[in-house]
Amino acid sequence: MAKAVVALDVGSVRIGVAGSDALGITAQAIETWTRRGLENDLTHLAQIASERRAEAFVLGLPRNMDGTEGQQARDTRAFGDALHAHTGLPIRYVDERLTSASAHLALQDGGLRRKNHKAYVDKVAAVLILQTYMQNPARYDKEE
Repeated sequence: MAKAVVALDVGSVRIGVAGSDALGITAQAIETWTRRGLENDLTHLAQIASERRAEAFVLGLPRNMDGTEGQQARDTRAFGDALHAHTGLPIRYVDERLTSASAHLALQDGGLRRKNHKAYVDKVAAVLILQTYMQNPARYDKEE
C-alpha cells in the first residue's frame, strides 16, 4: 500500500513543500516556507507531516552535473539528518538536478511572468521531486 509523503526542496532561504495524497498517487504543492532558524523549520515541517499523516520525507538532493555532491548537497543531507532526529520519520533523497530549471519552465509555460516566479518556484520544484519519487518509490526506500 502506498504511503503519504512530504517532499522538500531545501534551500538556504526557502523550503518548497509538496505532499502526496493519502494513497500516494498525486502530488500537490503545499507552500514555500521562508526559513526561520533550524528549530522553527523542523517544528513547522513536523507539523505538516503530522497533519498529512506522512510516513516519510523526500528531499531533493542537489548534485553537480557530474553526479558528485557539493556543499549544497551536504547541507541538504545535514538538514535531512536533523529532520529525521526531530520527527523519527525516514528520509529519502531524490536527485534533483535541473528541477529548479524545470520548475521555472513550467511556470513560464503556465503564463506566469518571470519576475513572479520566486513565490512559486520552490514549491513547484518540490512537486517535481515528489513526482519523481512517486514514479518508483521502491528505488528510493533503500536510502536513509
